[in-house]
Order: sequence, then structure tokens, then C-alpha cells
Amino acid sequence: MSSPAALPRMVASQAGMELRLTARRGENLFVTLVLPAALLVFFASVPVLPSEGPSAVDFLLPGAVGLAIMATAFVNLGIATAFERGYGVLKRLGGSPLPRSGLLAAKVAAVAVVEGIGVAILVGVAALALGWRPDPSIAPAVIAAAVVIGTFAFASLGLLLAGALRPEATLAIANAVFVLFLLVGGVILPIAKLPEPLATVARALPSGALTDALRAGFTGSGDALAPLLVLGAWGVVAALLAARTFRWE
Repeated sequence: MSSPAALPRMVASQAGMELRLTARRGENLFVTLVLPAALLVFFASVPVLPSEGPSAVDFLLPGAVGLAIMATAFVNLGIATAFERGYGVLKRLGGSPLPRSGLLAAKVAAVAVVEGIGVAILVGVAALALGWRPDPSIAPAVIAAAVVIGTFAFASLGLLLAGALRPEATLAIANAVFVLFLLVGGVILPIAKLPEPLATVARALPSGALTDALRAGFTGSGDALAPLLVLGAWGVVAALLAARTFRWE
């Protein structure tokens, strides 16, 4: 009897399958790769942002990166996992040699690849089409921390929905929350321009914390620690709840 392949090989194989399935879902590719870039170009080209402060592209690029992370780690992962659970795919995978930890690692690896492609597209569009140049004070370590913690937080939120709700409910709630994050998460409009107490609520949301941390990293100024702590708290709480409530079938 042949023995199962080594865990890293199984994870890599499953991650490849996750990427192929993602590539076949055109609506997911639109939300994760096309929509953030389209919003970046549109809002950088129309005079809707305040004239004072950073240029439109300097303000919008971190928000677009945050939007790509939310779309990939929250919407795409959550909805896809919910329907896999509803169709019994996760149950069948549970009978394979790939452990559940390996399945989660494969999903996270696929999310990381899609995010990397999305960020590369956004930076390329900003630089080539909108004339963006990195700020001399840019803080790559802060940006990396925001991406990693943001991915953890939004993936945990996505899996929390996917493991506890029916696929149709996950689809509706994930899209509704995504629109909420888009509107009040500082992605397009500055949180400071929102009326109180809405601005306070927005800063406490994971979307607001992610965009604040990314802007601090891209500009090399501002407080990055507080939003990173908020983002990390969301991730820890969501991960603990997901671990307790996730149903594999």
C-alpha cells in the first residue's frame, strides 16, 4: 500500500487546486482583481476628494490595497468555503490524507497568491497610469504587517461566516458587509470627513483599521500601532469564534 505524500506536497497540490478553482470563477476575479483597480483609476480621475492633504492617488492606493485584501480574504474565501461546505466538498476532503490544518494552510496560501497579484496590479496601475511614485518615507515593514494581520483578520471573519451559516446567507452577508466596509472603511472617503460618531465607529471597524495602517505605511507617517492592534484584535476574536463554531458539513 502506498503511503500519503508529504504534508508540504499535499498542501502545495491543494493550493494549486484552490487557485485553479478561483481562476474559473469570473465574478470572484472581478471583485478581487478588477474592482479595486477600477475604483482606483475612477476616483483618482474625478475631483471628489478634498484638495488639501495628499494627492488623490497617494490617498487612494492604500485604500485600494486594503480593498483587495478584504475582497480576497473575506469575500472570496468566505463565499467559496461556504459553498464547498454546503456541497459536501469539505466533508469529502476530510476523508483524504490531507489534514484540516493542511486544507486551511492551502486556502491561506491561495489567498496570499491572489493578494500578491492584486497588489502588483494596483501598484502597476498607480505607477504607469496615474504617475504614482513611492513616498521617500515609505515603511515597507508597516505595510507588510498590515497585509499579514489584515489577511489574518479578514480570513478569520470569512471563515467565521462560512462555517456557521448557510451558503446563501454567507453570500448575502459577505457582500453586504463588503459594501459597508467600502463606504465607511476609509477606502474612498477619508474617515475624518465622516460625521461623528460614525467616524469613531469606522476607525473601530477592521476595514478602517486596515486602511489607516496601510496609509501610515505608504506615507511613513501617522500612527500605525493603534490600527494594527485593532486589526489584530478583530482577527483573534474572529479566529477563536470560527474555531468554536465552524461546521465541516
